[in-house]
Amino acid sequence: MLLFNCEDKQSQKKSPTQNTVSNKVETQTKAKPKDTTNTQVPEEFLLTKDNAMEFFLQYDKKHKENKVRIVTDYGNIDILLFNETKFHRSNFIYLAKKGYFDNTQFYRVIENYIIQGGSTDDRHVMRKRRFIGKYLLPTDTKRGFHHDRGMISMPSSDIENPYKLASPYEFFIMLRDVHELDGDYTIFGKVISGLDVADKIANVDTDDADWPLKNVYIRRVEILE
Repeated sequence: MLLFNCEDKQSQKKSPTQNTVSNKVETQTKAKPKDTTNTQVPEEFLLTKDNAMEFFLQYDKKHKENKVRIVTDYGNIDILLFNETKFHRSNFIYLAKKGYFDNTQFYRVIENYIIQGGSTDDRHVMRKRRFIGKYLLPTDTKRGFHHDRGMISMPSSDIENPYKLASPYEFFIMLRDVHELDGDYTIFGKVISGLDVADKIANVDTDDADWPLKNVYIRRVEILE
């Protein structure tokens, strides 16, 4: 079972990949998301393929939060992030504290399958990526987790990527069991409340690339504990 790639509207057989939006630009002006950073990372610091792993290794030692809330117009989705996948957990917490997810979207939704979020057609969010950095995360698939309903996993980058390194800015939530994805994508959390909200989002009308006809926003991601 394969996920569709919003980047290529003509293809119907693509694996979960990073979505680089170039042809869906909104004309309305959005308020600038507030930076909720409470780390000591200097403003000029950029994550790269050379420093990301060491950074998150150290970040994991000081930032132990593992419960977050995804706030949407359809309701809230609460997530438990797994300590076993520490690089992916730390990455998600770091981005949430940086305010990255504010006003991103669930940009690929498939009824009774997945909702995929963390990208957007808002150029301001694209600029935020540039100020955080360009990096990938390794797959971490041997923790005993499976792509069951309610699990949260990380898609691979769309660059040439034989090891399926993960796109750190995006994620997808499983709406049914699809074990064919096991071993390729890192499961790093599970929904503990609000799975019915994910089902509602998956039921919205979409275009041929599974992008909702009416944008479904992630208003913010809150750290619960």
